[in-house]
Amino acid sequence: METNKTILQMKYGRIVKAFAKEAGISLDEALDKFYNSNTFILMDEGIADMQTMSDIYLTDELLIEYGYKKQPGTEKTVA
Repeated sequence: METNKTILQMKYGRIVKAFAKEAGISLDEALDKFYNSNTFILMDEGIADMQTMSDIYLTDELLIEYGYKKQPGTEKTVA
């Protein structure tokens, strides 16, 4: 699915802002982590239609990917 780039950039902004808030990090750090994440790669390449997932889901994926939140069903954080 080809997503409008402007809409996708707006989604990225919302996700970065939510990620920064939930992780307790600066927006600059959140932006850097976002653009270097597996979550961003999947969204950018349209793999599994990740760009269509909710902002909350994608924020949680980043939190899990960077170890700020536990993987559901496990006792450990993923880092």
